[in-house]
Amino acid sequence: MSTREKYARPGVQQQRPPWPALAAALCLAVPVAQAQTEESIRAFSSATGDQPPAPWHFSGLPNKVPTKFEVVQQGNQRVLRVESDKSYGTLVHRTHMPLQREPTLTWRWRVEQFVQGADLHVKAGDDGAAKLCVFFNLPASQLSVTERAQLKLARAVSGEDVPTEILCYVWDIKEPKGSQFVNAFTNRMQMLVLESGPTSAAGGWVSEKRNVLEDFRRAFGREAGTTVPDVAAVAVAADSDNTQSRGLSFFSDIDLKGTTPVEIAGTKPAE
Repeated sequence: MSTREKYARPGVQQQRPPWPALAAALCLAVPVAQAQTEESIRAFSSATGDQPPAPWHFSGLPNKVPTKFEVVQQGNQRVLRVESDKSYGTLVHRTHMPLQREPTLTWRWRVEQFVQGADLHVKAGDDGAAKLCVFFNLPASQLSVTERAQLKLARAVSGEDVPTEILCYVWDIKEPKGSQFVNAFTNRMQMLVLESGPTSAAGGWVSEKRNVLEDFRRAFGREAGTTVPDVAAVAVAADSDNTQSRGLSFFSDIDLKGTTPVEIAGTKPAE
């Protein structure tokens, strides 16, 4: 039995691979050649119908109920509605943004229903109503032998060129704002909690602006050393498959912008 078949057997409760399938979605969004030149993130508000505009692309797991992503009208704005109902899924947008450009990531989000029973520290509770993740392409040669083996397995499971590092910004039901920790399934993914529980903000919408280079260094600086990789993709994610619960959130347009190209002293770009 192949590794891929192991995770897609009919009639067997679907397991998440050792390396979350979120990463596997990276190579499904757009052709590689396009990803090398496209830096801007396509606005959800530009959609002509209810489907997110290309190159946004859905990815899930075999035998898992898919999380629903659709563009809806809310007041005078078009936004992304993300509904998870005992489901799993990600919406991915490939891009190419050198971290040496010190990019900023901005967006607005709102959580209408949190996933009850979620606990991001354990596999059985690793669910959430709203996550925005950034994929990085740190060379695999900088990983440990064990992690390189795990990466090889993940690529065998997905059939795709899985990225080496993922940072997820999270709006969680209970984790303290500002807390950061490794994902319950893999230390290749770091979780950074930006919001916690209900908000008193007008309409429930909260604005975020992140310095991606600073957040990368905080999450992966020890292993990256002087290497500064590129941002390879961003992804909106929501899941409630482990807790068999439900979540509902909304995202505005997402913007990733770099400053003028700069050379950061004492660093080198990823090769």
